[in-house]
Amino acid sequence: MDLTDIKSMADRVTANIQRVIVGKRETIELALIALIASGHLLLEDVPGMGKTLLAKALARSLDLDFKRVQFTPDLLPADITGLHYFNQKEGEFTFRPGPVFTNILLADEINRATPRTQSSLLECMEERQVTVDGQTFPLNEPFMVIATQNPVEIRGTFPLPEAQLDRFLIKAGMGYPDTGEGIAILKRFKDGQPLEEIDTVAGPDEILKARQSLSNVYVCDDVLRYIMAIVERTRKIPEFVLGASPRGSQALLKAAQVHAILKGRDYVSPDDVKAMTKPVLAHRVVLKGAAGFKGTDAGQILDRILAEVPVPAEADVMPEDKQQNEAGLD
Repeated sequence: MDLTDIKSMADRVTANIQRVIVGKRETIELALIALIASGHLLLEDVPGMGKTLLAKALARSLDLDFKRVQFTPDLLPADITGLHYFNQKEGEFTFRPGPVFTNILLADEINRATPRTQSSLLECMEERQVTVDGQTFPLNEPFMVIATQNPVEIRGTFPLPEAQLDRFLIKAGMGYPDTGEGIAILKRFKDGQPLEEIDTVAGPDEILKARQSLSNVYVCDDVLRYIMAIVERTRKIPEFVLGASPRGSQALLKAAQVHAILKGRDYVSPDDVKAMTKPVLAHRVVLKGAAGFKGTDAGQILDRILAEVPVPAEADVMPEDKQQNEAGLD
């Protein structure tokens, strides 16, 4: 699949979702980046912001199978992965697949489930498979978990452990609409449900082909060193107890590659890395208590890191043929 075809597909899907979600183009693009990069998305925001609507619109736009699980304290791992039951008609145990056997799984209010149930997603998210009673079952492809959580309510919740957070490629929020967007939302929803009217504009095969084409995005050594300089800085900065892991640096590279495609380039520039640093790394680092008490958040410290780490020159990160063309123009 040509990189321009991936951009065209992403533009179609984004425009289609915006028929339902007013504005929020950046969040929609982050969801697409996570999907194309074979990652998962954590949406953290207060209720009523359109998190579930975004997940449904993404699935419908791409003709992907969609299942939703409301996470609660009494939810069991088998309620997600499935279980073996005795089939009296056949006289043997039969596996009944759980809702994780889908393309997009919406884990609604994921932090309301117990750690035991949360951990049932670890194998699914990392290895794209489920092991039940010693039997391993592959999941559908493409597969993506979109999890939501409310950052305000803490009663009856179980914070996601670092190992779980590290498996989400991107963490994002919706944010309140401005006045104009709020009026547009009222007009759009006053007579019905726009989600029922949106069309399928791409398919699962295009997502799988797009994933295979990521290797065609050029990444020079200077950009790789730039990514590592940012990641290593998170491990040394005093405000962080825990810096980004090697999985975090790989996630930043993948996300930057997809971001480059969506911006119409066949190579990763420092701007792609900068754009993806906070969505990819902010949830992977752990603040020291003193920094949190001062009102500092991980995003602010990552902004400071980006300001301090030397940035490669744009001309030096292009493929050789583009560098020659630029030199010829000069």
